[in-house]
Amino acid sequence: MSQNKSSILFSPFTVRSLQLKNRIVMAPMTRLFAPDGIPGEANAAYYRRRAEGGVGLILSEGTVVDRPASRNDSGIPFFHGEAALTGWKNVIDAVKDAGGRMAPQIWHTGAARYINGWEPDAPVESPSGFDAPGDPRGAAMSEEDIADTISAFVKAAADAKRLGFDTVEIHGAHGYLIDQFFWAGTNLRTDRYGGPTIKERTRFASEIVSAVRHAVGSDFPIIMRVSQWKQQDYGVRIAETPAAMEEWLLPLVEAGVDILHCSQRRFWEAEFPEIDGENGLNCAGWAKKVTGAATISVGSVGLDNDVTHAFAGKGSAPASLERLIERMEHEEFDLIAVGRALLSDPDWVTKVQDDNYTKLNGFNPASLAELV
Repeated sequence: MSQNKSSILFSPFTVRSLQLKNRIVMAPMTRLFAPDGIPGEANAAYYRRRAEGGVGLILSEGTVVDRPASRNDSGIPFFHGEAALTGWKNVIDAVKDAGGRMAPQIWHTGAARYINGWEPDAPVESPSGFDAPGDPRGAAMSEEDIADTISAFVKAAADAKRLGFDTVEIHGAHGYLIDQFFWAGTNLRTDRYGGPTIKERTRFASEIVSAVRHAVGSDFPIIMRVSQWKQQDYGVRIAETPAAMEEWLLPLVEAGVDILHCSQRRFWEAEFPEIDGENGLNCAGWAKKVTGAATISVGSVGLDNDVTHAFAGKGSAPASLERLIERMEHEEFDLIAVGRALLSDPDWVTKVQDDNYTKLNGFNPASLAELV
């Protein structure tokens, strides 16, 4: 592949006040290296390194909003409180100094368990008191809990803008709190935050987005991460048809989302192959088609296996980018997020831009055990 062939990855992209030099995004990746929830010098250096390596937009690891049980591991950073926000100010200053652009991903883990069994001090909260269908955990949220949680997301987003971040990403994927409201199997509510249709179950997320938009103003971009799959069940689908996807995602865009970050484990897999074939539009492609919003795709970019191998402690070798280039040239989606490849190779973007594919490192699972 020639350098000219990959030029689509290095074209600029603009939405509202966000101006990116290329289409490559650092995917949010939970690292668990924030003692007491406070990012330090090592975290700032870690993100700065990726900015120096040429990433167009950095999405932080998930950072939790100010709720009593908003995280499911003690190493997850806060995005609230003076000490944590001071730490994040140092992070964004370091990234900006290196010429980068960055968003914090703001998050509430809901009833989702972490693999190490850590438990928060406060009671776990979720739409209906379930981690997964038939798997009770924690308490169903009252309407007061919901209102307070919306306020916590708003405060985090406003703080992101105040600290100098370029945009904010709201985590609505992978079976965490917002996604547990989307998911019929975990949202059994009979009030206005539940219901038999996905459009009804988007109310919680839509209210978060609308309130965030009001707080950050008209020029600050809002990203929301969504997924069909859940960590509790990789086979789950929120939307079985494009029409259902529109009912799910369009209300979020109408509420103020500018970019939908559509998570899938392998970006080249068709979302609805029964409609447009095995090489048809992926999740981000269909999301863009049915909503008109800009989208980010993600999933094993530049690697020969998916993220489940990393969970099992396995590495990945570099893989061709030809399928990615082809999809981006067809404008299927607007941006592409890269995860594991950037953990082991902070200069991955520069190498691709310089046509230096033989120097790409792949993914070494040892990268998960350190913050470099």
